[in-house]
Formats: sequence, C-alpha cells, structure tokens
Amino acid sequence: MGSLIELAAEGRGAFPHRPFALRHRLAGHPLFSLEKLVEVAGRMPSDGVEYNSGKVGIDQKPEETPLVDLPPTEVVRRIREANAWMVLKRVERFPEYKALLQEVLDGVARDMGHRDAGDAGFTNLEGFVFVSSPNATTPFHSDPEDNFFVQIHGDKFFHVIDNRDGTVVPPQAFEITPSMHRNLPYREEFESRATVFSMKAGDGCFVPYLWPHWVRTGDSYSISMAMTWKSAEVRRSNKVLFMNGLLRKWGFPQKPLGTNPALDSLKAAAYTALRAPIEPLRGSEALRNLIRGALFGRNANYYLAGRKG
Repeated sequence: MGSLIELAAEGRGAFPHRPFALRHRLAGHPLFSLEKLVEVAGRMPSDGVEYNSGKVGIDQKPEETPLVDLPPTEVVRRIREANAWMVLKRVERFPEYKALLQEVLDGVARDMGHRDAGDAGFTNLEGFVFVSSPNATTPFHSDPEDNFFVQIHGDKFFHVIDNRDGTVVPPQAFEITPSMHRNLPYREEFESRATVFSMKAGDGCFVPYLWPHWVRTGDSYSISMAMTWKSAEVRRSNKVLFMNGLLRKWGFPQKPLGTNPALDSLKAAAYTALRAPIEPLRGSEALRNLIRGALFGRNANYYLAGRKG
C-alpha cells in the first residue's frame, strides 16, 4: 500500500520552496465524517475551536467579522446550511488523528528518500481540520509552518500568492503576535501573483512557510485538513518572529528576520529561555489564556472574544 499523499516529480522538485498540487487517498476516511467531527468538536477545549460566519470578504476586517449563534457541535452538524467557517485546531491531541498524521508524513518522507518524518526534519506535527459551509471564504492570511493541505469533501479554491520579493506583505506583518489577528490587507492586483488550486475530494496542495493565501469553498459543504510541521529552520525563525512581535508590542520595533543573524541568534536563545518556565503551565487552558493576556494584552485571545453559543 503506497503513501497516503502522492507527490509528482514536479512537486518533489518544488518542495519546500514553492507551492504545488498533490493527490491523496484520505477522501472517505472515517475520521473525517461529519458524525466523527461533531464528536471531536464537543471534546475540544474552547481555545481549540475557532468559528465564525463564512460570509466574509477576502480582506475581512477582524473586528467586523460576523459570528455564528450556535455551539461548535451544532455548527458541524448543520454545516450544510449554517453559513459558517470552522477550524478544529491541533487534532493530534486525539490519538487517532495523531496516528494518521504520523502515517501520512512518514509516508511522504519515505517517498523523498528518508527513513521517516523525523529523519526528514518534520517536527512539531500538527493537524487542523476545516469544516466550512457552501460558498464560504477564508480571508487573506499566512501561516508560520509548512503545510500539506488535503481536500476531503466538496470543492475548494485555494489562492496562494507569491510574496518572495516582499512587496505584497511587509516583513512586519509576519511577526508572531497573539494580539494581532492573522488576516492581512488584500488587494485585487495580488491575483497576478497567485497560483490557484481548484480542488475536489482527493486533491491537495503544498503551502510553503509564510506564503500568504486565501480560500473559498464551492457549492457543497467542505471538509479539509492542514497537515503541518516545522523544520529546525522554521522553528528558529518563529522564535525570532515571536521576539520581534513581543519587542514591538513593548515599544521596541525590530528590523526584519535575517537582517542581523547574530542578533537573531540572541533572540532565539532568549525565546527558549523565556519559554522554559512557562511550558509546564500550558497544559491548562485557563493558564494558556492568562499567559497570552499577560504578555500581549486583552486582545491576545481574540478568537474567544464575543463568541456566541
């Protein structure tokens, strides 16, 4: 039995620097049935579920995002008519999803000539399941990890924008600041730089680290999964981006990542030292929210503010 994700020669040549299309064998998997996802939504901590109306703009202003007046389980159960967008975050907290994520990325690593995912440098494996109503939009944003995105049910149109020259999204916007919403300013002319993946069940795409993108669903409800990981280089970069965001929050704006490698190394070391005493506390949802709020203010938990249902 082959890998659950299939990479063509073109994809192997582009990885991990450019986006590309892929195929997978996860459509119809029981872990992605609506019944199973209703169960998962009910077992998630409140900061593990984010949802709102799917009737939003590509350049949606975060403070004007319409909400959905339903509890998470009902959003999933009624996704056909709920006009909603939802993400179930870090589903690898559940053993069955952790095992699937490991199986998929081990298979990809072996196809690339490695022993397994760890040998390929894939660490911090995380899974995000998206459940969206028909004709829903995910606004323009970027993510601080590499991502094999797989479409399980329905159609999805994934617009990935080339920002390698930094003229679409400025470096400051990539700083990791929990109090700053992930949505990014968008202009129609960005589409001249877009690679658009039109995906049905069984299709997918690779989204490289920090490549900005936006997404819309087709005329049926959609189920997708982002299978993410972080290389050693990405982990180090994220430490620097976090410190840059924290220092900017405290009134000390920083030059972009990579401008001063020696200073970046100091920031990465400072992050590691600051994180060590906090890490044991993050097992508690209440303490996670408290720590984010203490470091970044009341908006650090923006995805919980004003939640209905």
